[in-house]
Amino acid sequence: MIDGDVSVDAVRELLSEARGGVVPIVAAGDPVLRSGAARYSGQLDSETFAELIEVMRATMHDAPGVGLAAPQIGIPLQIAVIEDLYDVGADVARVRERTPLPFRVLVNPRYTPVGSRTAGFYEGCLSVPGYQAVVTRAAEVRLECTDESGREIDEVVRGWPARIVAHETDHLHGTLYIDTAHMRSLTTSEVYGELWSDPTPDRAAQALGFTVDIG
Repeated sequence: MIDGDVSVDAVRELLSEARGGVVPIVAAGDPVLRSGAARYSGQLDSETFAELIEVMRATMHDAPGVGLAAPQIGIPLQIAVIEDLYDVGADVARVRERTPLPFRVLVNPRYTPVGSRTAGFYEGCLSVPGYQAVVTRAAEVRLECTDESGREIDEVVRGWPARIVAHETDHLHGTLYIDTAHMRSLTTSEVYGELWSDPTPDRAAQALGFTVDIG
């Protein structure tokens, strides 16, 4: 068993139902997103684990997104995949410190802020489709985890990659970005594209009545 609710057989069944390597993404309101995931300790055989990683990567790309946690496809294990190679333009990349992030697998990740610097930017979530909101997060975090081969990782991640790490790790502990977002900033993705896609959320903060905490 993985935990009291989902069996290894259920994981294999989900993977067998993938279409083009893609499985459905669980939406907010499903208990699996709130219950917290079990630490991964080899519950899956190597073949099933490798297939899970490939399905998570394909599902993330198909969405499209820059990260996906296992609970988002209904699997309560502390596993996440991240990757951000999108071209967002020079100004956005500079202001948001959005540097290229090659594909990575995070197993049992945890993060802690490094220093006191924070940054507030709009972000979204594949499990809360159609909306975005501003979240203030640490600008640098210490990431501790293992990768897909079991190699231990202990490094400092900065800028937008740090935001992705924090967002996906939060998923593994039952936290969604809307739990810590500035809710007055909440906007549909359509309106965000029309009005608030500046490099910073400063105009949105003034118009919508929220404060962006940047340290």
